[in-house]
Amino acid sequence: MRTNYEVIVVGAGGLGSAAAYWSALRTGGDVLAIEQFELGHVRGSSQDHSRIIRRSYHDPIYIDLATASYAAWAEVEAASGVQLVTKTGGLDLEMLGTSGPKDLSHCAASMAAAGIPYEELSSRDLRERFPQFTLPEDARALYQEDGGLVDARKSIATHVALARGLGATVIDQCPVRALRPLGDRSVEVVTDQGTFTAGQVIVAAGAWTNPVLGSLGVRFPLTVTQEQVTYFATPHLREFAPDRFPVWIWRAPQGFYGFPVYGEVATKAGQDVGGDETTADDRTFEPNPRAKQRLMDFLEAHIPRFVGPELYTKTCLYTMPPDRHFVLDKAPGHSRVTVAVDAGHAFKFASLFGRILSDLALDGRTEHDIAPFRANRPALTDPSFVPFFRNEAVVSRS
Repeated sequence: MRTNYEVIVVGAGGLGSAAAYWSALRTGGDVLAIEQFELGHVRGSSQDHSRIIRRSYHDPIYIDLATASYAAWAEVEAASGVQLVTKTGGLDLEMLGTSGPKDLSHCAASMAAAGIPYEELSSRDLRERFPQFTLPEDARALYQEDGGLVDARKSIATHVALARGLGATVIDQCPVRALRPLGDRSVEVVTDQGTFTAGQVIVAAGAWTNPVLGSLGVRFPLTVTQEQVTYFATPHLREFAPDRFPVWIWRAPQGFYGFPVYGEVATKAGQDVGGDETTADDRTFEPNPRAKQRLMDFLEAHIPRFVGPELYTKTCLYTMPPDRHFVLDKAPGHSRVTVAVDAGHAFKFASLFGRILSDLALDGRTEHDIAPFRANRPALTDPSFVPFFRNEAVVSRS
């Protein structure tokens, strides 16, 4: 096997597989992607059938990234012939009187400023349009027709296949033990299968970010939580088919989200940041009964026919900076190492972020506004910064 490459990508999940593809496209395939487990494994956060994709965001930077993300996915679909995005429409739901970043008025204003069409629905409107919901009178919603889902499992496999088709090398079952800068010329990547060298290294290691960066003396204040989703074998399949039922997000201090029938003959839902803190090594694969009960209480009260016999509940990991914004930047003090942290909500942007990571590695810049995701922001550098990742974050431009 070759040992020297222009780009080495550490981690071949959602972001890493995308970075491998876009880097291979830029370099003529001079890329090595390294995955510590089997490709498509279930130990991290890039797994399962579906992730929500949407245009409804509270901040113009996210709105712009979402627009670019849809375009990136379309390019990958065109290159592969594989459908990765399924549009179902998307609902953002809240109770009247909600304040702060969860307030849907922020999403409405941002979408209006960007010229993105949407509809405002009262509780009555919602019942007429989507009678599957039984929400109280003081609920309201925003509906955006482009909302839907990205097939996570297919996306990783497609990025990997496209990268290999361009000449990239992808190896799995190969833990990375250390990164060693060789002056200002290149970086050694020490693995269980040998030592490799590259001019640029991209780290997209999820919950293993700090262990991978440790040999560089870099550590981010990241919180890892074990989250879960449950599939329900609803007997009311037609009501929850993708052409009749949208992806949805309940915006509240206890936030929930869900999907129509896709991937399994079942609906799927979960609580956002409802799990306990853990580490990549200490996590279990056992469902959290408290989180499951909170989800069941919400669904039985507000989407009762969504529920059926439990098909299964599966766990995953969120890896979150204190402000719950991504990291897309060079590792502090290391110009040849680029880092991504997913913050527990990056898959919808995965292909775009792969392109951005490739741009940062090869050009040192990107055309996209990623200033809030720099590694030198206060949330990552100020020890007194108070985490608020259990509520949707407001972008800080300081």
